[in-house]
Amino acid sequence: MLALIAIVVSLAAIFGLVSSRWLKLPTVVGTMLLTVLLSTVLAFTSHSFPAVHAWALHSVLRIDYERFILHGLLSLLLFAGAFLLDLEHLSREKFAVGMLAGLGTLLSTGLVGTALFFAAPLLGQHPSFLQTLLFGALISPTDPIAVLEMLRRVAAPRYLQAQLAGESLFNDGVGAVLFVTILGIAQSGRMPSAWEVSGRFLLDAGGGLALGVLLAMPISRMMRAVNAYHIEILLTLALALGGYAIADNLHLSAPLEAVAAGLALRWQNSRHPADISHTAIEGFWTAIEEVQNAVLFVLMGCEFLAVPFTVGSVNVGLVSIVLVNAVRFVTTGMVLGLVRLVQPAHKTSLLMIAWGGLRGGLSIALALSVPEELGRNWILVATYVVVVFSIVVKGGSMDLFLQRFRGHITDQAA
Repeated sequence: MLALIAIVVSLAAIFGLVSSRWLKLPTVVGTMLLTVLLSTVLAFTSHSFPAVHAWALHSVLRIDYERFILHGLLSLLLFAGAFLLDLEHLSREKFAVGMLAGLGTLLSTGLVGTALFFAAPLLGQHPSFLQTLLFGALISPTDPIAVLEMLRRVAAPRYLQAQLAGESLFNDGVGAVLFVTILGIAQSGRMPSAWEVSGRFLLDAGGGLALGVLLAMPISRMMRAVNAYHIEILLTLALALGGYAIADNLHLSAPLEAVAAGLALRWQNSRHPADISHTAIEGFWTAIEEVQNAVLFVLMGCEFLAVPFTVGSVNVGLVSIVLVNAVRFVTTGMVLGLVRLVQPAHKTSLLMIAWGGLRGGLSIALALSVPEELGRNWILVATYVVVVFSIVVKGGSMDLFLQRFRGHITDQAA
C-alpha cells in the first residue's frame, strides 16, 4: 500500500509540475488530463505489455475509492473550502448560494433524471425511473475547484467566487442526502410519504449543520487558549476529521457538518484576530486543499482503467453531457431569476455560474456506491464521461471563457 501511495503522490507532483510549467492549465485539469492519457496508453498497449497493464489494473482495483473519498478526502476538502471562504462576500451572497445549492440541486436531480429516463430507450438502454433519478442526484452536486483557480487567476469579482464556492460546498451535502434518500427508496421498494422524505431530509441536513456549528465553538475557545500554532492546527484537524466521523455515525449529513464547522470556526476566529495564528493556519489548509485536489484528480484519472465501458453506456454518457449541461443552464437561470425578484440589484452571471458547474470526485464516489442491481455499471460509466468532459473541456476552457465574457460577469439586474 505504501508503494501505491508513493506512486499516486509522485504522479500528482510530476503532472502538477507539467501542467503548471508547460501546459499552463489549472492543476486539477492538467493532472486529470495527463492521468487519463496515461491510463489510455496503458489500456491500448495491454497486449504489448500485459504484465504492466495487469499490475496497473490490480493497483487501481485495490483502492476503495468510495471509502477513500466519502470517508477520507471529502471531510478535509469540504472543511478547507469552507474555512478559506471570504465570509464577507459569502454573507452578501447567502440567499443566492442557498437557492442555488438547495432549490437548484433539487430541480437538477428531477430534470436530469426525467430527461434521461425518456432519452435512454432511444439508445437501447432501459433503466428504471429510480435509477435515472439516482444518477440525477449524484451528478447534480458541483465541484468548481478548477473554476475557482481560474477565477482567481483572472481576478474575477469576489461575489462570483463566493457564489460558485458557496454553492459547491453546500450542494455537495444536499446532493449526498438526496442520493441516500433515493437509494434507500430503490433498495426498499417502498415509496415513503412526502412528509417522511421531507422530515428525513431536514433531519439529516439540519442536524449536520447544527452539529458542525456546535463542535466549532469549543474548538475556537481552545485555539484562543494556546499560543502555539501547531496545536491550533491540530485542533482544526481534530474538528475536520472528528466532526465528520461523528456526523457519519449519527447518520447526519457529514458533508454539511464539515462545511458548517469550517464556516463557524472561521467566523469565531475572525472575532479574535489577535489570539489566533491566522497566517499559519490558513497556509496549512491551503496546502492541504491543493495537495489533496491534485491527488484526488490523479486517482480519478487512474479509475479510467477499471471503468466497465460498453458502447451502450458510453452513448448514455455522451447524451448525459448534453442533458446535464442543458439542465444546468435552465435551473441556474430559473434560480437566479427568483433571486432577482427578492434582491432587484443582485449581481449575477448566468453564463459563468452555469458553465462553472463542474462535476468531480463526489459524483464518482457516489456512483461507485450504487449496487449492481440498480445499474451500477451504466451509472458509473455515464458519471465518468460527464466528469471527464466537465473537468477537461469546461475546466480547461474557463480562462478563454472568462476573457470572452468578462464584460457580462458583472451584469446587474434591471
